[in-house]
This record gives sequence, structure tokens and C-alpha cells, in this order.
Amino acid sequence: MVDGGMTSEEVANAYFTTARYIEQRLALAKVSPVLHEIYAQDGMTLAMLEAFTSHPDHDRQEQVWDVIQHSHNSDPWRIRQMLTESTVPASDKRAKFVGVDAYVAAGGTMLRDLFDTDDGGWLQNPSLLDQLVADKLKAVADEVANEGWKWITAARDLPYGHEHDLRALTGAFADLSDEERAQREALREEQARLEAEYQDCDELPDEVDQRFGEIEAALDVFERRPVSYDPSDIARAGVFISIDRDGELIVDRGYVRPEDETPVAVESDDEYVPGNDTDADSGTGESSGQRAVITIGGQPAEPDEEDEGDAVKPLPEKLVAELTAHRTLALRDALGANPHIALTALLHKLVRDTFRRSSQGAAIEVSVREVHFREQGKDLADSTYAQSVSERHQGWKTDLPADDDALWDWLVTLDDASRLALLAHCVAYGINALYERPNPFSATGVSQHGLDRRMAEADRIAHATGLDMVEAGFRPTVDNYLGRVTNPRILEAVREGAGDRAADLIAHLKKGDMAKEAERLLADTGWLPEPLRLLDTGSDAANGSAQDADALPEFLAGDDASVDDIEQPHIVAA
Repeated sequence: MVDGGMTSEEVANAYFTTARYIEQRLALAKVSPVLHEIYAQDGMTLAMLEAFTSHPDHDRQEQVWDVIQHSHNSDPWRIRQMLTESTVPASDKRAKFVGVDAYVAAGGTMLRDLFDTDDGGWLQNPSLLDQLVADKLKAVADEVANEGWKWITAARDLPYGHEHDLRALTGAFADLSDEERAQREALREEQARLEAEYQDCDELPDEVDQRFGEIEAALDVFERRPVSYDPSDIARAGVFISIDRDGELIVDRGYVRPEDETPVAVESDDEYVPGNDTDADSGTGESSGQRAVITIGGQPAEPDEEDEGDAVKPLPEKLVAELTAHRTLALRDALGANPHIALTALLHKLVRDTFRRSSQGAAIEVSVREVHFREQGKDLADSTYAQSVSERHQGWKTDLPADDDALWDWLVTLDDASRLALLAHCVAYGINALYERPNPFSATGVSQHGLDRRMAEADRIAHATGLDMVEAGFRPTVDNYLGRVTNPRILEAVREGAGDRAADLIAHLKKGDMAKEAERLLADTGWLPEPLRLLDTGSDAANGSAQDADALPEFLAGDDASVDDIEQPHIVAA
């Protein structure tokens, strides 16, 4: 009927059904005849056949089936995942930021799944999407540059701690008009009245719950009103522009780099007049009509490591540093949520310092001086533990008074539970479970003995807090591990996590495909790279004593390991 010229709606009317039902049947008819035959012989379920409609290419459908039929997991969602692995889902924050309509208007193509309830589809041209994201960020950066900022850094993903060492400007919120104040007060009164009226209800009526959401959104607008800055501050400060996980634009203004701070006047015969600097790099830029230096980001892609035979090479030190950054941040989150363990860790460190016991290589720095991550993967900022730490930090920051004297009085009035919770949060920022290359001469950095002690103490805190990196949300992916190691390492991981049969199924693949398949096979196994595993509590290492102070950690050791084989890391201060 369709081949004869009838539309889906006309066919649907003839059969007293919906147009979508007809379109679904037509999509099933376009699946590879080879798969039709397998389905007819009960070789797959209807749900599996429906999943194959997400990609029109018959060769690709049959290729995926060849892998799936030998796999322990052949769920429909796995089929869709494999068919669309080189695409970007419409739920991706890049797609939300640009908009699917804009992407299609620019010539991008889509894959649709008529059997998917979400029906968002997948974007088939990631490079085009990335270019559209960069163009839109550039347009926003150009607009913000007109405000007079010295520099602007725009990126799809900003690294965790990107504002480290920068001074945040304190701007002034725009004053509310009398009408706006009256509106805000009326909203607060309505919110208080509803809370009092429904305080004993186990579940709010839908209309009341909706109204609460509307009130919170309206009050949030008042809290997020524009901030104004002094023009001289704007001339030496910068802006970060990025995208949040929901595809919303983030413009974070007012950060001053150390080199752009106001220079200290030096006594001389000539009087120093602010604003009359002739040095182009002085940081003020008020007299030169400066234009912001805009950076549109994205880290350079690291080249794939070459496979060299079947030997299991030691893990690159940069990768170990990135993995231990994940563990440090997750441990910070676990300790910050456990006041009792945090207090024990604090007292342990203070007693050692007070009674002059050696504290070299301690896993907790109780100054408290925040430990930052010079080496980090691009997925660190989006991890669940990073979000948890940031949300907890922002919550306390909102409550803290700005004045130091007022801060003391505020701390005195806190109840014990709040004081312990704040103590745990602050102590957690001193967590240092980072791997760094030990310095055998102990001149700078950390010694091998200090590194062993640090890792053992970090493991003790992980045991005490019950930290499990799998439960915390870490999964081995192509980006954070599997694409960064050699084929023997990938196969070793799959054998440990998914079994010998799974490893044998992917052993013939090239590295890129092997890494992708390994990510899929390991997704739900709970397998972790060695730097993220807990040590045996009964081992010497767990008790802080190393038999061989010069030995590298086991996951870095190898018969053919040499300095030239390992990428030189930036030293992370202990």
C-alpha cells in the first residue's frame, strides 16, 4: 500500500490503527533479511529485532549480530548501544546546547528509533556537532568580550578546579526595585504559608507541589540577578564559559590571575598614577581599549599507544596519576560525609605532629591545604563524587558569613552535629591519595617510603569510610583507561572482569574496537584498574611498611620498564 503511494496515515486509517504503528512495521520490514530469517527461526526476540531498526545499514546490523549472539549480554539496549556507538545521543549536553533543529539545519543527519519511548534519536555527525558547539561558544565569548574583560576561557568541559589560584572578584548585585521587593516578600510569605499548611502531609497534592516549584524558580531569579563589577577590576579579570550537564550555558565572571594583580608601587622619582601604565601586560588595560583574549577549549587528543607484542607493559604514570585523582576525590567525598572517621583522621595527624612522630608522606594534610589535580582525565569533573563534593562545598559556602569575626561567632553557635559535619568537610579537602613518581634523592616531591605510606594511609581511610569506587560511580571507559593501555592490558582486564570467553571473543580486534568492546563487557562487572582497588588490610603495604623502599608499585612494574617507556609526569606537591 505504501509502495502504491499511500501515506502512513492513510494506511493506518484503513487498518484502524495509528500512523506510528504503521511506521514501526515499515521499519521492521527494512531490517536485514538475514536477521528476519533468524527471527523467523526463533533465534532472537521481537524486542531484539526492533532494536536493529535504529541503524539502516544491513552490513552493520549483521556485524553487531555476529558479536551479540556469542555474548553473555544480548539485551536490546546493548544492540542499540553498539549500533549507535559512533553517534551522539540527543540527550547529550552538546546536542541540548546546540539544539537538534540547528544541527539538522546545518546539514547533520539523525538516526531514529521508532520503538524507543524517548524517541530522541542520535546525531550521526559528531564532528559537525562539535564545530557547532565551538561556534556557539565563540559567539557567546565575543558578546561577553564587549564587557571589557581581559581574557575569556570557553570550553565544553572545564577541568575540575579550573579556578584554582585565581582570586574571585566580589561584585555588587543590582538593587531591587520597590515592586520587585514586594514580589519577593509575597512569594516568601506564600511559601511559608504552604509549608505550614502541608507540614503534616506525607505527600503533597500535585498542584501544591507544582506551586512550590514555581515559587522556588521565581525566588531563584531574584537570587541570580546581574552582578556589577568595578571597571578597573574587569580590565584585569576574566570569564569562564562552559556548558552544564543539562546543556545550559554557564558564564562565570570575575577571576583574576596572579600575574594580573595590581602591581605594588615601587618608590621612584616619578609618581605612580594608577591607570597610566604603559606596559601592555600590566593587567589594567584601561587606557588601551583592550580586547579580551578568548580561548575556545578542548584538550589535544593523545595519540594511541602502539601495541608492542604480547607483553603486559607497566601503566603510564600519567594514567596512574589521573586514576588516583578519581580515588582522591571519591575519598574526599567519603570522608566529608563521615564526621566520625574525619575526626579520627584529624586527631591521628595532630597527635603525630604534637608528639613529633614522623608525618612524612601522610595521606591527609590537616593544614588544611587543598590538594589539586594537575593530572586529570576529562571525565573527572562530571563524576558523581566531584558533583557531591562541589554541592556540599557550595552549601557550606552559602551559609558562611564573609567577615572573620562574624565567622567565629557563627561557629560558636553551631550545634555539635553541624560542627562535626563542617569539620569533616574541611578535613576531607586535605586528602591526598595521588600517585606521583617518587624522588630517590628526596630533594623535592616524595620519597618511595613516603609514597608507600601515603597510599597505605589512603587505603586505611578508604576501608574505614567503606569507599567502593564501583559504588561511587567509576566505570572503566575508553577515555579513562581502556584506550590508554596496550592490547594485553585490555585483554587482562576483560579476563579478570568478564571471564576468559569474553576475552577470547575480542582478542582478534584492533585496539580501538577492542577498547570499545571491553568497555561494554566490563560495564556491569565491578572491575577496577589496580590503582583504584583496596589493598588487603592484612598486607604489609596496608600497614604502612614497605619491604623494598625502592620498588615501584606492582601495577607500574614490568620486566622491560624503563624511564624512556614512561611518560614524565608533572610533580604533585605532597
